[in-house]
Amino acid sequence: MPEKISIVQIGGSIDRALKGDYKIDVKATLTEAWQLTLKSRVAINLGLLFSLLLGMLVSFVISNYLGGIEAVLADRQASMLVNVVVTIAVWPFIAGVEMMGVLHAVGMKSHVKMTFGFLNRASWIVLCALFTSLLTSIGFQLFVLPGLFLAITLSLTIPLVIEKKMMPIKAVVVSIQALRFQILPLFLLHFILLMSLVMLLFPFALLIETSVAPLGILCFLFGFTYLAPLFYNVKGILYREIFGVSIATDKAIDELERTTNTSVSKSGSDPDDTFTA
Repeated sequence: MPEKISIVQIGGSIDRALKGDYKIDVKATLTEAWQLTLKSRVAINLGLLFSLLLGMLVSFVISNYLGGIEAVLADRQASMLVNVVVTIAVWPFIAGVEMMGVLHAVGMKSHVKMTFGFLNRASWIVLCALFTSLLTSIGFQLFVLPGLFLAITLSLTIPLVIEKKMMPIKAVVVSIQALRFQILPLFLLHFILLMSLVMLLFPFALLIETSVAPLGILCFLFGFTYLAPLFYNVKGILYREIFGVSIATDKAIDELERTTNTSVSKSGSDPDDTFTA
């Protein structure tokens, strides 16, 4: 008989999450995410840079095909088409960046090539990204609060599609059902991150029309190289604490217990049910 693969279960679980059996400590989450960011921000920044450049290239090409950027901005349908095409092109790579945060949250290292690590699930990722974007847009059109609620409760759908191998619709339903229990701490976390971004924009806004405008740009870019990884590390920690991460690994269980502060269990399981790092 083939030897069973060792499975490391870290953090929460789907069953517990759907019952609201988890807690979100805002201060502890931000503190841990900051420590992770200080140790591992290069891969996330490079992955985001690639995604940004790809998005700009695709947007430029499609806009020229539709008559130019000004024509696209003046035509709502053309703008929506460009957004959809950019989403389809970019999100399979952003999903890799999101999973870097999940890896960091379970005490493992990431690398730039992980940006390209989930192209085999690109169709599910794109469908999930389009669906969540549509729901969030509808929420904001109805009123600000529904939009905020959906933006927050749908923030962990991509890792569910990848790590838990859920279909997009199921990931959306599970994410909303689970995250609604801790909507206030989750809102506070996102608000703090948003205010951090606003603070980064202050020097840029103040200096943009002066002779030292490049200094404002450099300050913003330098700060953003910390804030962006912090955001994805926060998401990784939240995913770990709420839904848990099952890893098929040949590393020792003791090593994972030393590098994380979460519960770790070992069992025999099918590798198709786990996220292999």
